[in-house]
Amino acid sequence: MANEVLSALDAARTQWYHFTAIIIAGMGFFTDAYDLFCISLVTKMLGRIYYHVEGAKSPGTLPPHVSAAVNGVALVGTLTGQLFFGWLGDKLGRKKVYGVTLMLMVLCSICSGLSFGHDSKTVMATLCFFRFWLGFGIGGDYPLSATIMSEYSNKKTRGAFIAAVFAMQGLGILAGGAFAIVLSFLFEVKFKAPAYEVDPIGSTVPQADYLWRIVLMAGAFPAALTYYWRLKMPETARYTALVAQNLEQAATDMSKVLKVDIEAAPQNSTETSKYGLFSKQFLLRHGLHLLGTTSTWFLLDIAFYSQNLFQKDIFSAIGWIPPAKTMNAIGEVYKIARAQTLIALCSTVPGYWFTVAFIDKMGRFAIQLMGFFFMTVFMFALAIPYHYWTHKDHLIGFVVLYSLTFFFSNFGPNATTFVVPAEIFPARFRSTCHGISAASGKLGAIVGAFGFLYLAQNQDKAKADAGFPAGIGVKNSLLVLGGINLLGVIFTFLVPESKGKSLEEMSGESNEENN
Repeated sequence: MANEVLSALDAARTQWYHFTAIIIAGMGFFTDAYDLFCISLVTKMLGRIYYHVEGAKSPGTLPPHVSAAVNGVALVGTLTGQLFFGWLGDKLGRKKVYGVTLMLMVLCSICSGLSFGHDSKTVMATLCFFRFWLGFGIGGDYPLSATIMSEYSNKKTRGAFIAAVFAMQGLGILAGGAFAIVLSFLFEVKFKAPAYEVDPIGSTVPQADYLWRIVLMAGAFPAALTYYWRLKMPETARYTALVAQNLEQAATDMSKVLKVDIEAAPQNSTETSKYGLFSKQFLLRHGLHLLGTTSTWFLLDIAFYSQNLFQKDIFSAIGWIPPAKTMNAIGEVYKIARAQTLIALCSTVPGYWFTVAFIDKMGRFAIQLMGFFFMTVFMFALAIPYHYWTHKDHLIGFVVLYSLTFFFSNFGPNATTFVVPAEIFPARFRSTCHGISAASGKLGAIVGAFGFLYLAQNQDKAKADAGFPAGIGVKNSLLVLGGINLLGVIFTFLVPESKGKSLEEMSGESNEENN
C-alpha cells in the first residue's frame, strides 16, 4: 500500500539529503529574487543613459510606459510560468521540468544584460523581451521547488524546510544590493564624474552602460552552479507513488536518497475513482482553501512588491537619498543599492529566517495572521503622521517602521503563502494549485508595481516625475496599502493549519486510499 511508503517518508529523521535539497531548490530562489529585484537598482540609471533631455534641470527618467514595462514585464512572465509549469509539474512529474526552468533563468539573465542595440527603443524592447522569458523561468521555480521540498520532507520539520527554500529569496535580494554597491563603488573610483547639476552630460560616463548590464547578467551564475544537481535529483516518492502509481520505484528512489529501508509490495491495479481539478468534489473539499491561498497571496504581493520595487522612490521622498541632480549616474546606483541593502540586512533577511525557526512551533496560521496584523499597524503608523516622518530629524524613525513592515511580511504572509499551498492539496493537483496561488500573488505584484508607480506620484502635477500624471502621493498610497493588509488578516481565516499533519491527511488522500 502507498500508505506504507508515505508513512516512512513522514517519519524519516532529518538527514543530509534534506539540506542538499534545500540548497538545490533554494539557489533557484536566490536567483529568482536577485533577478526580480536587481532591476529596481538600475532603473534610474537607464533613465539617465537613454532618456537624457538636453537642458533639463533634472536627469533623464524612464517614461511612464517604459518604466511600467521594464518593472512589470518580468512579473507578467512569472505569472505565466507559474501557471504553465505548475500544470506541467503534475502532468509530467516535478523532476522532468525542473532543469528547464533553471536553464531559462540562466540564458535570459545573460541576454537581459546584453540587450542588443544602442538607441533607447531597441535596448528597452530587447530588455523587456528577455525579462519576460526570465520571469517565465522564475515562475516555474515557485510551484516545482515548493512541491519537491514538501514531498521530500518529514511532517515534523516540513514547514521549516519549505520556508528555508523560500528564505533564500532574502539572501538573493541582499546579494543583489551588495553586488551593486561593490560594482558601483569600483566604477566610481575608476571613472570619476561630476554631479548632474555641475555637468549634465559628463555626469553619466559612457562606462555606466556596462554597470547595469553586469548587474543584470550576474544573476545567471548562482543558478548555473546548481543545474547539474537538479538533473541528478530523483522524482519525489509521493508523485511516483500517488500519481504515477509505481510504489516499487517510489520505495527505491526514497531509500537511495533518504537512507530509509522499505520494501514495497508490487502494486495491484486497484485504481480508486478520483475527482478532477475544479470538479464539484474538488470545490467542496478544497474550494475555500484555494480561495484562501490565492486571495492572501494576492493581497500580500500588492503590498510587498510595491514596497520593494519602489522603495527607492520612498527613500527619495523622505530625503534619505539625495536629489538626483546632486549625484552622478554611478553614485546614484551606489546610494540606492546601499539603502535597499540596509533594509534587506536589518529586516527582510531576519524576517525570513524567523519564519524558518518558528513555523513548526507556532504554526502557519498564527504566523500569517500576526504578519498581516503588524504590517497593517506599521503601515498606518507611517501613513497617518506621514508629514511628521518627512522632517529631517525623524527620518530614522521612518526607516525603522518601514523596516518593520518588511520584517513582518517575511516573518509572516510572504513566507506562509508560499508554504501552505504546497501542503494542503492532493499530490495530483499540488503543483497546479501552488502555481495558481502563486500566479494570483504575481497578479497582486503587477497591481502593486503598476499601481504604486502612478499612485505614489505627487498630487501636484508639476512635482510629479516627468511624463507622469498627478497621483495621490506617498502618504495616501501607504494608507491604501494599510487597508490591503487589513483585508489579508480577514482572508487568512480561510487557510487551514497544516502544522504536524501529513500531506495525505491535509489533502484527504489518506481517506481516498482507504476507500
